[in-house]
Amino acid sequence: MTLYINCCVREESRTDRLARAVLQKLGGDFTELKLYGENLKPLDSEMLNKRTALIEQGDYSDQMFDYAKQFAGADTIVLAAPYWDLSFPATLKTYIDNIYVIGIVSAYNENGMPVGLCKAKELYYVTTAGGPYDPTYSYGYIESLVKNFFGIPETHLVKAEMLDIEGYDAEEILKREIKKSEHIGDDCL
Repeated sequence: MTLYINCCVREESRTDRLARAVLQKLGGDFTELKLYGENLKPLDSEMLNKRTALIEQGDYSDQMFDYAKQFAGADTIVLAAPYWDLSFPATLKTYIDNIYVIGIVSAYNENGMPVGLCKAKELYYVTTAGGPYDPTYSYGYIESLVKNFFGIPETHLVKAEMLDIEGYDAEEILKREIKKSEHIGDDCL
């Protein structure tokens, strides 16, 4: 199962458009999780205490673990998030905080080193930027997290940038990047 994590707030999102081209190339059915339509909340002390107690008991039946189970069970993940203020929307960070559950997406070995428990072999990070794109605090963060803590060995960056710069044709740039996405899996990205 492919999990499409859609962190695009706008109805006519360019990021979503690019992500759907990736999904089409990957083929098959996918489950879409629209983060802005979910009841995601930042972790507060009450939620953390409850989560810690349940994890210590080995009880992952509470619905607070559903997002983590869904993420860990996906075969492929497509994560679409626009480039906002040199990163990604805060809603995505809230989602990450909610899925980072020891015993579901990650564990620690006898040496205290993280071991990923996720089933996915690859994650596609799809983004668009109005200006030049710097992956340091967006894709770079996600890539490190999923490889080093979630156990997803392959990540791919799919991006369209310079979309709001005067003199650049946003539609042409987007069409070019959508066309490039047709070669996913061909080692052309």
